Parts: sequence; C-alpha cells; structure tokens
Amino acid sequence: MSVLDRDALTASPLADLHAIASELGLDGFRRLRKADLIDAILARQDGEAAAEELEPEGGKEERKSREAETPQPAAARPRRRGGRGRRRRDSDPEGAPLARSEGIVEQDDKDEEVSGRAPERSVEGTVELLGNGSGFVRVRPPEPSDDDVYLSAAQVRRCELVSGDVVAGPVRGPRRSERYSSLVRVDTINGRPADQVAEGTRFEDLAAEFPRERFALGTDDPTVRAIEWLTPFGRGSRVVISGSSRAGKSETLRRLATALAMQEGIELTIALVGVRPEELSDWSEGKPTVPATTLSFAASPDVQAQSAESALEPARRVAARGGDAVVLVDTLDALPPPAARRVLASARKIVDGGSVTVIATATRSPGGETTAIALDARLTSSGRFPALDLAASGTLRPELLVGDAGAAAIAKARAEAPDF
Repeated sequence: MSVLDRDALTASPLADLHAIASELGLDGFRRLRKADLIDAILARQDGEAAAEELEPEGGKEERKSREAETPQPAAARPRRRGGRGRRRRDSDPEGAPLARSEGIVEQDDKDEEVSGRAPERSVEGTVELLGNGSGFVRVRPPEPSDDDVYLSAAQVRRCELVSGDVVAGPVRGPRRSERYSSLVRVDTINGRPADQVAEGTRFEDLAAEFPRERFALGTDDPTVRAIEWLTPFGRGSRVVISGSSRAGKSETLRRLATALAMQEGIELTIALVGVRPEELSDWSEGKPTVPATTLSFAASPDVQAQSAESALEPARRVAARGGDAVVLVDTLDALPPPAARRVLASARKIVDGGSVTVIATATRSPGGETTAIALDARLTSSGRFPALDLAASGTLRPELLVGDAGAAAIAKARAEAPDF
C-alpha cells in the first residue's frame, strides 16, 4: 500500500477519504469528522505497515495487487456528477415539479419496455374539467371510457383550457398505481397550435357587437315565456333581474337556469354570492347545474367579488375561442359597485366570435344592461304570475333579436297589458 501522509489526506475531499476508510475496513467511518477520520486512516495505515514487516513475501505481492485498486487522494481527480444520492428538480410530462434521480427515470423507461407499452401515442378528444382544476380528455364524449386520458391541473392552467375544448397531443401509459394514461403535452386546441391559442388577443380587447341570436327557451313556464317574448335576450346579452326584496328574483333566475340547461352548445355556470344559506341548498339539490361557487351573505364583499369574477374566467376563455357561455349570478347586491360593473361588463357578443351572456339579480341595476327584467313585488305577493313590471322592463335593440315585426309586436303587447 502506498504511504499516505497527513497533508495529502487533508487536501482530499471527504468522499475520497470515505473510499480509503472503506478499503481499510474502518468501522463507523461515516460518523467521524474529517480530522478524526484522517487520524483513524493514519492509525490503521501504521498498524498495517507494522504487520507488513512480518508478512511473508508471497502475501505481500498479493496484497500489493489489491492495493493498486485503492482510490488515492488527489485534488485533481475528476469528481462524479449525479449519482444515486444526487437528486435534481425536474418536471414530469404533465408539468408538475418532481424531484427524482436519474436512475429512477431510467428505471421507469425500462419498466415500460418490459411491460410492452409504447412510451407515447397520440390522442384527440374533448376536455372535461373536474372541480379540483384537473380534467380528462374524453375520446368518446360525452360518455367516459377507460381510454380517456388524464389532464393535469398545471396543463389546464398553462393552456387556459375549458370544458368543451378539443385538444390533441402525445400520451404516456399509466405508471404504477395509475389507472389512466396521461397527456404529455397539449399540441393543438380546437385545431390550432396551442402556443397560438395561448398568445391570442386579450378578451377585453376583442371587438363586441349587440346580440343578434335570441335564446329560444321553449318552455311552458309562464314567467320564462313572458321573459322570452316581452324582454328577449340573446347570446352576449347583459341581463339584470331587478326588484325589491321578496319580488322573486332568485326564483326567476332558477327557472331560467332550468330552461338554459336544456340549450345545446353553451357552457352554463352558476355563481351564488351573498345569498341566504337556505338558497345554497335549494340550488344544489335536484337542479340541472351545480353552482360553481357558493357563498352566503356572511362572506366579506371582497371575497364575494373575487369568487364571482373567478367564476367568469372560464366563460371568457370559452368566448375568446369562439364558444358560447352563460353565467348566472345571484346576487350583484353582495358585490362592491365596481366589482358588480365588472361582472356585468364581461358579457358581450364578440364580432365573428363567441359570446358571454351574464344574467344577474340585483335590487337595483348597476347600469349597462342590454335587457332589464323588472319584477313587481305586489304581483308576486298576490300570486299573479308572471310578475313582470313591464314599464321598468325592456330590451335594447330588440329588432336585432326578433326582427322589426317582432319588436312591434312586443311594443303592442306591452301597451295592451299594462297590469301584466
């Protein structure tokens, strides 16, 4: 064995000292401080040197052959990068940060080769989002199937995906404890490259026009029929259902929700902010659409505002990509006036594009609506339905929705039914 002096050992990295101690057979060397470890190595070296003097010549040659493989302390010797114990930050194919060693990554690849699964395949399907922000790519919508592909919440946020988007991209097979395959990346959204969609024009900068496509609700409900024909609204309308307390604003909104849930080609969202706790249960039980956000009047105005505006974000993305969304808000009374105006202003029909329709309740409109539905509390309390206050109700530019003849018929009906 080559003789190691204290200066050489002191200049050596701790990893090399551990290698030497292991070769010398020192017990518990990893628990020693560097100075104590050097003392132990030198002591063991001195002991072996003394034993070597008494060792037969043949034994010396054999031991020298073994010692040729012993790592020698050298500051210039290249150090290994990585290793089993060295971890790095990486990202899994779904975009979620993951700390893992290179050896684990290689093992995952080997597992897929052994199992016979191809590392990737391509898929195209329709996005269906879950309540936690993640979702699935449904390959045979609307029904779920075992071939559906998991979509991480990170991908949903990064690509600003909404339910109904058609996406395509490569897929990796399920790993241990996973049931579904996962989307590696989003290549296209609604037939366009994902990067182009994500870098599109801001919703606020898109040109708007007056609504021209009326909602044909097709229901026998007298209140809804009266709204449909006397105060029509369409895709992109800003609708305010106003009236004093107990005029029936929330009930009217619920009836409209039932009718709108039957419409095809729209994304319906319900935001309950500042309502009675009992109404939260009414909306959630047996209704066609579960509210996206539910806050009673006990929440602070700032929380109410944040919740309402967050519920509108998916609808804005739907419209920016050419789709149609409807958001029902009960009630604007819970929001600070600036927030109430922002919520209502989100409704618009984009020129040559999609639309956001907002239907909200309020004791008094914040202004800017294109359709006003005013309710008369006296008619409601006496059980006379529909309880519309026609003098305070109306639609801006109704001829665009129902034509000139339809607008004239509305004016005539309002004149002939003053108590209606």
